[in-house]
Amino acid sequence: MRVPAIPGFDPEAFQKYFKNTGWLMLGKILSMIVGFLIARHLGPVSFGDLGFAEALTAIIAAIGTLGLDSFIIREIIHDPGNRHEILGTSFWLRIGINIILVPLSILIYLFYHNLSTIPGTDLTLIVSLLSIASFFKSFNVIDSYFQSQVQSKYVVHIQNICLLISALVKTTLVLLKLPLIYFALALVLDGLMLASGLMLIYHRKQQNLLAWSFSRKRAKTLISQSWPLIVSAVMVSIYLKIDLVMLKQLGSKQVGIYYAAAKISESWYFIPVAIITSVFPAIIHARKNDIDRYHKRLQNLYDLLIGISLPVAILISFWAQDLITLIYGDQYHGAGTILSIHIWSGIFVFYGSASSQYLLAEGYTFITFLRTSMGAVINVALNIFLIPIYGVLGAAIATLIAYFIATFFILLFPHTRKHGIMMFRSLFLGNIIATLSAYLKKRNGSKNV
Repeated sequence: MRVPAIPGFDPEAFQKYFKNTGWLMLGKILSMIVGFLIARHLGPVSFGDLGFAEALTAIIAAIGTLGLDSFIIREIIHDPGNRHEILGTSFWLRIGINIILVPLSILIYLFYHNLSTIPGTDLTLIVSLLSIASFFKSFNVIDSYFQSQVQSKYVVHIQNICLLISALVKTTLVLLKLPLIYFALALVLDGLMLASGLMLIYHRKQQNLLAWSFSRKRAKTLISQSWPLIVSAVMVSIYLKIDLVMLKQLGSKQVGIYYAAAKISESWYFIPVAIITSVFPAIIHARKNDIDRYHKRLQNLYDLLIGISLPVAILISFWAQDLITLIYGDQYHGAGTILSIHIWSGIFVFYGSASSQYLLAEGYTFITFLRTSMGAVINVALNIFLIPIYGVLGAAIATLIAYFIATFFILLFPHTRKHGIMMFRSLFLGNIIATLSAYLKKRNGSKNV
């Protein structure tokens, strides 16, 4: 794979990244395709029920991570001799909270369902199953252990195997034309498979789960350190998922139409992660040695991201309905208009991914929390106001505005304002035009020599 020379972009790092994670990317693409097949098979009503249940349980399940992932890695690196205590304490904390979250999810759904004035299918069983699927994420502490040992490749192998089996199972369900309940069961199977795979690979690397122990003292320490991350994780989930929950008041079909459009709009969000992962080490290196080069490389990164996301947004806006019909058939009428609006959110997702790394590098983690919280609050408020007026279009507009405001929230702070202005420059194509002009002048100059 040849990558063009772009200022601030490291082609070798980019190629290395894709070489190391190519199978994982392939798994994401496979999951995306299977998701399209499921949406086409279930139709907007059942697919909307699935989307609502997934969004509701994801918001609640964000509590169940306890924000411990990064702390587990840090604690094991700093205190490897007590890894069994660290892993055991983290695991049992998660098990305990997730046991509580399963019935809590059901109660919250029942409360929401009883308040709704729109008649619809009782999704108690679906929500219950997806809550159980989230419960299996307690075993992700094993993933954190392998990350602390710089051995994530073993987890990636397990994830790839699980993704392949999951795709085969779900494709079979589609071919057999089975109803929604079977796809909810398939999601439970996904969680069970990954948890089992993590335990298996942990055992095969001569590690013993039975050696894990629980410490009240360490539990208090972990919770006292991670509670801001718990709040942040919930805010991120609300920020990303609340639209699907709030749309339920319009009925399952409207949720399904919106969810189908969002699936396409969000299907390429792994691209900025790939680019930023390859580029940011060089950017951080420049920060240590040459602050001007550091800012220039950040600007180049934003120019690159807008150069990718803007053309995609324009093209999909024009061809949105044709794309919806090609992927889903004729049953998702109206999803094209939603897609033509929602796709523009991708620009700010790209920016947000890069600026989050910038905030992390500068140590502005509290601003990251404030930005996410602001996005969540604005998204909820706009959905409350716009959905009754514009329906599903209101949810798409609310998402776009919330993403935009959250991304440029850093303009409010004096020490990050310059960075926000850099993003605005790229947004209005000033640097892209300047870079292109300089390149053309240089090229013409070299020809004249």
